[in-house]
Amino acid sequence: MSSTTLFLVPTPIGNLRDITLRALEVLKQVDIIACEDTRHTRKLLSAYEIRKPLVSYERFSEMKKTEFIIDALESGKNVALVSDAGTPLISDPGSALISRVRERGIRVEALPGPSAVITALAASGFGGGFRFIGFFPRQKSAAERETIKMALTPEHTVFYESPQRIIATLKLLERHLKDRAVCLAREISKIHEEYLLGHAGDLIEKLKDKEHIGEVTVIVKGSSQEDSLDDDTVRERAAALIRAGHTKKDVLRALSEETGVGRNKIYDILLRLE
Repeated sequence: MSSTTLFLVPTPIGNLRDITLRALEVLKQVDIIACEDTRHTRKLLSAYEIRKPLVSYERFSEMKKTEFIIDALESGKNVALVSDAGTPLISDPGSALISRVRERGIRVEALPGPSAVITALAASGFGGGFRFIGFFPRQKSAAERETIKMALTPEHTVFYESPQRIIATLKLLERHLKDRAVCLAREISKIHEEYLLGHAGDLIEKLKDKEHIGEVTVIVKGSSQEDSLDDDTVRERAAALIRAGHTKKDVLRALSEETGVGRNKIYDILLRLE
């Protein structure tokens, strides 16, 4: 390694053999490995007989550990940042560190590798553009607004959800996006890997009898509506969203964000729907 570098190293999302040869090479050569859970990362390193100093770097200690890692880099040490599974910073901590490292002029090198988002999207068979929103919103109003965006955007929406909340989230999608195709990827690259396709209601039935759902990635197919955004189209969309049970406040916000039509104009349309 010719210059001090912070390496972003993707790790397996299931099968330990999914790690790349280059990732193993970097992990063997760096001086320190920063990780979310030292116990989890130590299992991976042990499988490949790698012994390196580990420092925990999880969301609650992100700011404090950022300074420690910066000091290590500025002292000439090379550092690898890994998450528990997949590519660092994709719904995992690390953004604060990258910002500070770049401010100090230290080199950052990101390795390609495992990602639940890309793996699930490829297996879904849904071609075209997509947007990734991280974990599905827990706040009710934010979740409602997100389903409105899904109803409007032609891009597929990809998100993570916990096994404890997936049924409730699917019920929300069923209520507002009844006929929309959904792909649910669970336990990617693990023994019980499974891809379930259908409408949200179909997936609820398929998950009912499963004792262990495991980690979940969901892809909601994009809208097939025409891109035309004339007044009649906006009015029809607004009316349909109101009938689906969304509040006018959420419809106003979502329509203005997704269509680019001014808030005042959409507000006037909503007033005339009464």
